[in-house]
Amino acid sequence: MKKISILSLHLGYGGIEKSIVALANLLCEDYQIEIACCYKLYEECVFPLDSRVKVKYLLPNLKPNRLELKEALKQKKFLRVLKEGKKALHILRMRRKKMINYIKSTNSNIIISTRDIFDEWLGEYAPSKVLKIGWEHNHYHNDLKYAGNITKSAWNLDYLVLVSNSLKDFYQKELRKSKCKCIFIPNMIEKIPKRIAPLQNKKIISIGRLSPEKGQLDMLKIYNQLEKKYPDWTLDIIGDGNQREVLEKYINNHQLNNKVILHGFQNKDYIDEKLHESSIYLMTSYTESFGIVLIEAMSHGIPCIAFSSAEGAREIIKSGKNGYLIKNRNFNAIIKKISDLIENEEERKRIGISARQSVKKYTGNIVKKEWIQLLEKK
Repeated sequence: MKKISILSLHLGYGGIEKSIVALANLLCEDYQIEIACCYKLYEECVFPLDSRVKVKYLLPNLKPNRLELKEALKQKKFLRVLKEGKKALHILRMRRKKMINYIKSTNSNIIISTRDIFDEWLGEYAPSKVLKIGWEHNHYHNDLKYAGNITKSAWNLDYLVLVSNSLKDFYQKELRKSKCKCIFIPNMIEKIPKRIAPLQNKKIISIGRLSPEKGQLDMLKIYNQLEKKYPDWTLDIIGDGNQREVLEKYINNHQLNNKVILHGFQNKDYIDEKLHESSIYLMTSYTESFGIVLIEAMSHGIPCIAFSSAEGAREIIKSGKNGYLIKNRNFNAIIKKISDLIENEEERKRIGISARQSVKKYTGNIVKKEWIQLLEKK
């Protein structure tokens, strides 16, 4: 049985980490899977991991001290800044040393990297017999410096897996003079639920990390306008992150405490139940590489609305057929479309049925075949 190593920064909360666990669970029946993880942030992986998957922590006693350094700078405690800065450099040096040593010494047949810095080390230090695969989850969102870093780091890899067709086409052009080939493999959902959301509850839902690029503050501004016309409709936001205090302040200042619920991070069963109770899914991200939460919502038969700035949403939503895309982050347009769905239950159901049908290509069995086809190339 071939051995696959997946290089991971950590196994805490995050979209990349969720995808790593999903892939490991998907492949462990056919391959020996080991996750080489830099940091041990929690006692156990926060996402359910198959017992057949091995996890090797490279720095079990070290954790990033970004927050401590930031706090020291904020408080202008210069001795503490020096101390935390020195510690940060030590952690980064050790991360580089341990990961490179792992890449050099592992007996894996295949190594999959999940960060650009790991891509660079994998391309430079892996034995020639190893199949070297990079897995890029983020969209460069017109940041050509970021795109340049990805291109440079993937130059010596065998393959770079992208989660959208548009990204595959972009990076294939950038890497045309290298040996690295670009492959599109979408992220996946574990399964399509047996139950379909009835779409009769007056609930809007959104799921994702609470951070500026996810646009939840815009979401609250949009909902604040909707609530005036449709006071019975509530908004559930599931997820956690550094934007939580900002969102709570807006909710308090606009007297939305009884209308908007911030649920924090929740497990899959909780999320599935909340999706089943909802009638509209709203995404206000500025950028989104794929949008796994969209296909999860669509699998429940929920109509989804997103701004077209979320590039991944453009790969998934066919506007007017299985959801709606709103151009130019136009608040009036998105409020109008949400209003249309609120007022028309039949339209909600029509879009929801089409959405549920369209996500079948993202199920584990389909995505697994694409991965195995890639993994058996060498």
